[in-house]
Amino acid sequence: MNIITVTKENIEQEHICCAISSNNDCQVSSKKAWLAERFSDGLIFKKCDVRGKCFIEYIPAQNAWCPIEAEGYMYINCLWVSGQFKGQGYSNLLLDECIKDSIGQGKKGIVILSSKKKTPFLSDSRYLKHKGFELADTAEPYYELMYLTFDKSTPKPFFKATVKTPKINEQGFVLFYSHQCPFTAKYVPIIQKIAAEKGVPFNAIRFETTEQAQNAPAPFTTYSLFYNGDFVTNEILSDKKFSQIIAQEV
Repeated sequence: MNIITVTKENIEQEHICCAISSNNDCQVSSKKAWLAERFSDGLIFKKCDVRGKCFIEYIPAQNAWCPIEAEGYMYINCLWVSGQFKGQGYSNLLLDECIKDSIGQGKKGIVILSSKKKTPFLSDSRYLKHKGFELADTAEPYYELMYLTFDKSTPKPFFKATVKTPKINEQGFVLFYSHQCPFTAKYVPIIQKIAAEKGVPFNAIRFETTEQAQNAPAPFTTYSLFYNGDFVTNEILSDKKFSQIIAQEV
């Protein structure tokens, strides 16, 4: 399988795997804009030469949009192989690319966000453990920071203390999100509209810089929903699912 590295030079021609192919779609345009701004931070996006969800995205941990301390590590934003591409060794192929690049850059290891049980938009801890990753740290309610070290003497990465128990002071619904995932560009406005129609307090806060994301109130900066100060979910919600949460919480 041929591996394509997406760069500033070819990003407009390449399908980025996890949204529809048209560059005019808000999901695609927002994701490609986010990627283009991160390439100078060392972000690497590699995909199998297919049209579908079969890619890996990673960045030096000091530039990761995640509130962690992981000096000298590489951080995987997303490793996604789905549908017809599962079970063909593509996850291993893409992860091996990341390992090779990380070693080549002199990194101490790799770190990735996971969860205690299978959770939407978070990496599968069972697969990671199978590949030699170990648990570095945890944060409520289910987050796990997994790491693969190239040197056993290397200190473990860890979550910042501010996200060990996700909590905010603002009342009502508060959503922290970024355009790291293309789906937020479509679904955030949808639930904003629902909240307005139902008269429910709702504040959407988009992270636009690395610094903002690294000081987030929860580990998953792509999408973290709170209600009356308490963490609710990291799942990017459809209109139906958000309406169900309103019914439960309000």
